[in-house]
Amino acid sequence: MLRRLTQSTAPGPVVLIRILVGAVFLSEGIQKFLFPDQLGAGRFLKIGLPMPDLLGPFVGRLEIVCGSLVLLGLLTRLAVLPLLVIMAVALTTTKWPLLAAQGFWHMAHESRTDWSMALGSLFLLIVGAGPWSMDARLTSRR
Repeated sequence: MLRRLTQSTAPGPVVLIRILVGAVFLSEGIQKFLFPDQLGAGRFLKIGLPMPDLLGPFVGRLEIVCGSLVLLGLLTRLAVLPLLVIMAVALTTTKWPLLAAQGFWHMAHESRTDWSMALGSLFLLIVGAGPWSMDARLTSRR
């Protein structure tokens, strides 16, 4: 089972996608603690998510842990699953309302990072972490 999760036939440059996805999620998770009123619990309250005081720090921790795992290329396919859920929630709670209220182009502009993170995470789920990763080391040792 671990072998199926960690093996990858992706080329080495997939590390660039890992750096992109991992660094953005790590940064966003940290910022939820640095600026909780704007990016953490306060933001979650503003957009109407339930239990923002619990959900904000929970999502921040997930982003820090999973972003770090993606950067390391460790259990990458498992790490991107919660990140995909986070992006699905972000798109449905913050970007679809923009589409309805202000139209496609405004929504497209505001959601560019969300789509990039969602598609980058989906890419890593499909291809894996690549040869320059902790996953590759785990696979080669088995």
